[in-house]
Amino acid sequence: MSLDFLMTYAPRIIILFICQPVHEWAHAWSAYKLGDPTAANLGRKTLNPIAHLDPIGTLGILLCGMGWGKPVPVNPARFDRKHNMRKGMAITAAAGPISNFVMAFIATIIYKFLSGAYAATALTSPNQALRGLILIIYYVIVLNIGLGVFNLIPIQPLDGSKIFAYFAGDRINAKLSNYQQYITIIVMGLLVFTNILDGPISVVNTGFYKLMDLLTFWVDPIVRAVFSVNVF
Repeated sequence: MSLDFLMTYAPRIIILFICQPVHEWAHAWSAYKLGDPTAANLGRKTLNPIAHLDPIGTLGILLCGMGWGKPVPVNPARFDRKHNMRKGMAITAAAGPISNFVMAFIATIIYKFLSGAYAATALTSPNQALRGLILIIYYVIVLNIGLGVFNLIPIQPLDGSKIFAYFAGDRINAKLSNYQQYITIIVMGLLVFTNILDGPISVVNTGFYKLMDLLTFWVDPIVRAVFSVNVF
């Protein structure tokens, strides 16, 4: 297996079998906790990636690096009385990106420990298998941050649209509903066919990456003490 092949397809496999299942499970789990068992009854409250694969979206991810998972069905009318439908939808929607950031946080901890282990032996007997594993964990961090940030964009059908709707209020939502389809087409067109939004999104992704490093600051002295190296 060549390095080029690994770097091309490892991220796509990670999306399909790690990032996407956890993201969709988080939607189903949060809806269930709010009183809606729709997704759970359909077998979607699971980490089994097969349950979340969309045939066309999966092919798109494998062949082009761009695709989607099977949407999690949510019935806001079945939320408990503690949450109105708009609030419940916002919470359910937010659970997806939050799960991506949690995965990135956990992966950052693992990445730091593995990097310390590799640095401790790199000069004498570098472990190439460990180096490859570190690369995969790095992909897990970057991809989860990217997916979390992307899904927070406030356009349909992304999670950010439901979160934005909760804070926007009735008047703004009513006005936007007339143009939401056009807004979505324009924004997706800018993302796919131009690089206008690449800069802002990259800045946000970098900010979250630095945040993960900051939140795991306590790992650094432990790694230095365990492996007697200074890699951070």
